[in-house]
Amino acid sequence: MFVNTPTIYEFPLNERIRVFMRLEQLFEQLSHFMSGSTVSDNRAVISVLLDILMIFSRNDLKSELLKELERHSKTLNLISNNQGVDTEKLDQILANLADISKKLYNTNGKIGIHIMESDLFQSISQRSSIPGGTCSFDLPAFHYWLEQDAETQQQDLNQWTKSLANIRAAIELILTFIRQSSLPTQQYATAGFFQLALDKSQSFQLIRVSIDRSLPLFAEISGGKHRFTIRFMSPSSGKKRPQQTTEDVPFSLTSCIF
Repeated sequence: MFVNTPTIYEFPLNERIRVFMRLEQLFEQLSHFMSGSTVSDNRAVISVLLDILMIFSRNDLKSELLKELERHSKTLNLISNNQGVDTEKLDQILANLADISKKLYNTNGKIGIHIMESDLFQSISQRSSIPGGTCSFDLPAFHYWLEQDAETQQQDLNQWTKSLANIRAAIELILTFIRQSSLPTQQYATAGFFQLALDKSQSFQLIRVSIDRSLPLFAEISGGKHRFTIRFMSPSSGKKRPQQTTEDVPFSLTSCIF
């Protein structure tokens, strides 16, 4: 039976959440391609893994995640004595936060650095910026690895991605908390346009816009920590560029604070 689930558009309101969401998407792709068994799947795994390592090289992910986990722990501890709070569930969440924080804190060195110390990965990384640069005649060592049996390849992939597990778990936990931190409100975009100023006393992290999948529109969101704008656009057709709709659009809005 077909269920008309809404389409959700998300927009991060700071650089930290932006990086977390990019990694979340890459980790999902990594899992998808690791479940495959073809040469193309394994090529895609390596390509996604290089993207993940590139983000790691430009950001102090360990420090950023520990700060975010600590912030969530403090917030949850503040509400622990509030009436109606499920203390048993809250204690379980706090224990989970503490466990992930401990694992991250005990991780030695820069995360993923051991992968890039591999001659194979360095060679692939250097050639990956060239369109089609990882062909067999460019990287015979990579071609050799791609021709190994599935068990050998899976062992290597598991070893290469093992150090990423704690990072992924922390990001998933943080983004889940943020997405569930606020309740959605029903809004209307007049002639496809909606703008809202955010309460400066609150630390907003993420905007979520939910729209009926049957509507031939997509949400274009822009803004920062003080205000944001949503434009509902009709997709391009042929040479015609996307245009803002002139119709009023009902949608669900969640301004995530936690």
